[in-house]
Amino acid sequence: PCGLLRPAQAAPLKGGGYAGGYAVHRQVCPRNCYDTCMMLSHVKDGRVEFVEGDPACTFTGGGLCVKGNSYVGSAYSPDRIKYPMEQQGRGTGKWKRLSWDEAIDKIARKIVECKQKDGSLLGVGLNRLSGHQGVTPNVADGMFASMGHITRLVGTPCWPAGIDAQSYDMGKMLADDPEEMPESRYVILWGGNPAYCSIHSMKYVYAARERGAKILCIDPVFTQTAAKADEYWQIRTGTDGALALGMCRHILDKGLADQHWLAANASGYDEFVAYLRDNVTVEWASKETGIPADNIRAVAEEFATAKPATIWMGYGLQRHTNGGATIRSIDALCAMTGNIGVTGGGARYGSLLNYVFTGAHGAFQPPAGSVGVQTTAPDGSVKNARRMLNINKMAEMLLTTDNPPVRLLWVTGCNPVSQIFDHQKMLKALARMEMTVVVDLFFNQTVEQADIVLPVTTLFEEWNANAGYWHRWVGINEKAIEPLHEAKCQVDIAKLLTARLNQLSPGFSTFPADADPRALLMAECGQAMKDHFGIASMEDLLKAPAKAQKPGPAWSDGKYLTPSGKYEFKSDICARNGLNALPVYVPGRKPFGPLRVLTPHAKFGLHSQFINLEWMEDFNPEPIVYIHPETAAARSIRDGDMVEVKARTGATRLRARLTGNMPRDHILLYEAWFRNNTYNCQNLVDEESADMGEWKTGAPGVAIHDQFADVARV
Repeated sequence: PCGLLRPAQAAPLKGGGYAGGYAVHRQVCPRNCYDTCMMLSHVKDGRVEFVEGDPACTFTGGGLCVKGNSYVGSAYSPDRIKYPMEQQGRGTGKWKRLSWDEAIDKIARKIVECKQKDGSLLGVGLNRLSGHQGVTPNVADGMFASMGHITRLVGTPCWPAGIDAQSYDMGKMLADDPEEMPESRYVILWGGNPAYCSIHSMKYVYAARERGAKILCIDPVFTQTAAKADEYWQIRTGTDGALALGMCRHILDKGLADQHWLAANASGYDEFVAYLRDNVTVEWASKETGIPADNIRAVAEEFATAKPATIWMGYGLQRHTNGGATIRSIDALCAMTGNIGVTGGGARYGSLLNYVFTGAHGAFQPPAGSVGVQTTAPDGSVKNARRMLNINKMAEMLLTTDNPPVRLLWVTGCNPVSQIFDHQKMLKALARMEMTVVVDLFFNQTVEQADIVLPVTTLFEEWNANAGYWHRWVGINEKAIEPLHEAKCQVDIAKLLTARLNQLSPGFSTFPADADPRALLMAECGQAMKDHFGIASMEDLLKAPAKAQKPGPAWSDGKYLTPSGKYEFKSDICARNGLNALPVYVPGRKPFGPLRVLTPHAKFGLHSQFINLEWMEDFNPEPIVYIHPETAAARSIRDGDMVEVKARTGATRLRARLTGNMPRDHILLYEAWFRNNTYNCQNLVDEESADMGEWKTGAPGVAIHDQFADVARV
């Protein structure tokens, strides 16, 4: 049932397809991943038998990662939540089965009670994040918008500081087509690990090298990606901005800046040059980063003279207190060498290019007279709006927000107890809730703290569409089978809840009682989407996924979305937002423990998903902390020992593995949820903010990698 191997009777046919009478349906992976794989599911007798990559998508070329191949096992897992349930005491694990009518009635009555108590719906909170992406998950936003002005956890832990940084520089975050990376003649993989996190992109990195490109990997950890590079630099964590600026200074001194590009495309370059001359030297950069000065000079010259050259910036780079400043500094390196807007170049971070759905799923209007937080528009008019709380400080927000407090919390598409920071504080915050409702597939650590859990559909059991935030493809997700057990899709859950609310209190919600999931999805294809992808309607995607029609790399037209219309080395908007107008070096967070704690993505999991599946546990039977041998020896820790990692926010116990692949003053433990283990890396991560993120996402990012602890054998 894992879907990793095709049944023997599914032998390939000469004309395509497989023998055995399989119905084929288009799916698109809804997980928060660079690759957003287009998939095909093969169904027989109402059951998904196996999946494979869709060869119609040239980015993936018909491949899937191990996580994608596990989807069949996920759908048919015996651990799946099968029907609505109510916990008899939070955290007890004593669950009582409810009918859908019973569950919805309990929730609806609590929502009505909140409005009666407070005179508004601000006591109702929604936490929806990116664990299940695409159009359909937006129904949760639409469902609550149709009731009135609620409290919404906003922002994202993923990439917000970098989004702001690239928006200051270029007006928007847009990435070049990864399928054009083979045109690069120099590739720097900076702070990312695509061998784990974007395996389909690796073939384009290899293709660039086959055409003569040099591949440099810069990372504090010798990752699997670093092992594939031509050269590897083990940089001191959080000093990447100093390295980029040191390279910029050497390029300036050697006269290698692309003056033609700068004259045509740049604003504020003279001020940036003055900053470099007054504040930056290669020797200073070497001292800050631990990279030899001669190496910095050599690579700066190589990068500046290789045309085109590109830098892929991983999201970990901006998960620091100086993260946004770091991204701006690396952007500047790409810009001053003329590597923006050219095929094979690019300051590659991420792309919002493909997010051209109409947004109708999440935009239902509240009933007339709905009370919310009063806001003043630019024209002086006063409007009611939802209350917004920083999702990256979710525990603190839920503990301290009053007038009214959040009484009912609805969680969907995320697992905040495993994924949002300061675990012990989070438990206290959830204990304050009068009711917590979780919509999910499995009994994860957030469900453990819930009052009511509602079973939701997998990708095989629902209509959806999703577009890549890295590549330029969009695909539709067909409903391939009927929902298993008593699971329901987001649209049907919204219909049930709003119908019951309107029975209890007529006119409570404006959500359409006759909403059809397929019809709502098809309506998401407006003119902008048709033009962008060259399709006549969403129906076209049932024939094949589509690629964006915009030719060439990002910014190739020279029309930047900044106030000046140019690439801005000096951003007045950034200055108005209380930050440096120029991409300057900002020192990182001061250590408050002997060892820096890194908690990156695992190879066979994504955040808190996939590793809980039974057959995936063969690869990851238990959590591991990786320690340098010298660090371990100083603490009498041997390979395989059980250890405790202790930070000021909490502690966690797990098994030690010794490796020389990381700095002596670091430890590394992957973020993950194990179904039979209480491990939680968020015990070690506090809520410290990154420097940017609020401008474009509503809340600052979080300094996930600016965390410190110690480790001891137990």
